[in-house]
Amino acid sequence: MEQKIIEALGKIRPFLQRDGGDIEFVELTEDMIVKVRLQGHCAGCPGAQMTIKGVVERILKESYPEIKAVESV
Repeated sequence: MEQKIIEALGKIRPFLQRDGGDIEFVELTEDMIVKVRLQGHCAGCPGAQMTIKGVVERILKESYPEIKAVESV
C-alpha cells in the first residue's frame, strides 16, 4: 500500500513543483492515516492545509478508499 501511495504522490508532485514546492511521503499509520511533509515553498504557504485536504487527501481517498485521512507533519 505504501508503494501505491508513493506512486500517487508522484502524480501530484509536478503540480507542487511548478510553484516551487514538493511533497514527501513520511508514513502510513496502522489506522490508515497518510503522513506527508510539504517542502520548499509549500512548507510555509498559508494555503498548505488546503492543499493537503483539498488536493492530496481527495486524490488519495478517491484512489484508495481505505485511507482515512492525510496529515502534514
